[in-house]
Amino acid sequence: MFKINNFLDNDDILITQQLGAFKVAEYKRDLSVTKESAQREYFAGEMGVRLKQLICDLKISPVVLQKGAMQWLVGDVKASTGIKGIGDFIGKGIMSKVTNESAVKPEYNGSGMVVLEPTFKHIVLIDVSSWNNSIVLEDGLFLAAEAGLKQKLVARTNFSSAIAGNEGIFNLALVGDGVCALESPVAKNELIEVELEDDEIKIDGSFAIAWSGSLKFTVEKSTKSLVGSAVSGEGLVNVYRGTGKVLMAPVAFN
Repeated sequence: MFKINNFLDNDDILITQQLGAFKVAEYKRDLSVTKESAQREYFAGEMGVRLKQLICDLKISPVVLQKGAMQWLVGDVKASTGIKGIGDFIGKGIMSKVTNESAVKPEYNGSGMVVLEPTFKHIVLIDVSSWNNSIVLEDGLFLAAEAGLKQKLVARTNFSSAIAGNEGIFNLALVGDGVCALESPVAKNELIEVELEDDEIKIDGSFAIAWSGSLKFTVEKSTKSLVGSAVSGEGLVNVYRGTGKVLMAPVAFN
């Protein structure tokens, strides 16, 4: 049995999101400042540049974390590598090489609580079941997920155009029923969610941070001909077709 004082009951800490096993704690202001840094920190806070931490309640679900993300834990917590045999290790090693994600993502289970390192980036919680039970992530955005979600590699349909467009060929996908947490450079209330039903969206640049695994993703010329692309001033675009969702940032983040 444990009790934590001056954390979630602190008036300077807000719970801004709660979904599944996860809560997002945001510090309203930074009190650990000097008189030299106070003004800078004040205006940073006014613009929403605030520290945030992800809190994982293992009583609700075991969780898988990005390597090195854990700051502290309390209560009955057991940690493992999440590797299930040599074949799984090799597969995750390959996944790490092609997605810029860590090969070993530690898994925590029990009845305690795990708190992640604070970050100035924005934490976005997503229920994968509302994304046709499969969500594909842009490289480097994975922070945590409920352990029931399976990790897999998905490939672009046309490799040559992906390379020509300076895009990666593979992405990490989370499949199943559960909640994941993304570490986004863009605030959640600025992200644009596009729902497609047997339709398509074309995006000129790496603005999509996540999309449904049910969508067909290719990199194509912006028009049907090279001449048309030259005249329009556009080159290659990312194309998402089918039925599903695309989560898009209004500004470039890579």
